[in-house]
Amino acid sequence: MATASSDLTVSLEPHLKDALMPLLTLLPQDLSSELSQELNKAEIRYGIVADISKWCRSDEGAAALKARGMHPTSYSTVSLLAGTKTSPSSRLPPPNPPESAEQKSRREWGDRKALTAVLNGLLSVGCSGGAAWWAADKSGWRDEWKVLLALIVAAVVGLSETVLFMIWQSKYHTGSGSQMNYRRAVKTRSKKDDGEAPSTSRSPEKMASDGKTAHDVRRRTARLQKGEDAD
Repeated sequence: MATASSDLTVSLEPHLKDALMPLLTLLPQDLSSELSQELNKAEIRYGIVADISKWCRSDEGAAALKARGMHPTSYSTVSLLAGTKTSPSSRLPPPNPPESAEQKSRREWGDRKALTAVLNGLLSVGCSGGAAWWAADKSGWRDEWKVLLALIVAAVVGLSETVLFMIWQSKYHTGSGSQMNYRRAVKTRSKKDDGEAPSTSRSPEKMASDGKTAHDVRRRTARLQKGEDAD
């Protein structure tokens, strides 16, 4: 009956264990067997506790508890989990594989490239706004129009720089992943080819046999030529 939808576990505190022990003879067989296995551990799955609480609140469970002089409200989820500690799992996930030298250098290069792109974008915004201000000033515009023109030009340049940076970043991450997958495929293919490549080296016995055969062929050819000359 236990259908835990997650890997959450709760600490099996003494009061929780004392409350669950009397239920071993009352619960259905499948749920009772799962509970008996969990009572020997330091943690118990949250799904089992939730299923036990659900069964205790059912008509069958409430009748069984009342027949033993037990209160169904004592087996609500809140009552059972009071004072327990919840954790994703007592087993830590496997550590991430260490970063290779190639991945590290590529990541550092990408960080420098991104920083350079941001600085170039800021410089472009400032220079374009200053250029618009200077052009408006030379044209004899009033100060409020010069400020408005400079802000509009700076905003347009800043927006275009942002779009270009997002496009570059998307292509960089996509290309990096594709390149790494391609290199893995090439390495795997080269290893497979090395394992299946036929051997081109010949043993000394094989070379001697080939040389003897060629020598016999030359001798037979010479004999035939002498016979033809004699005729």
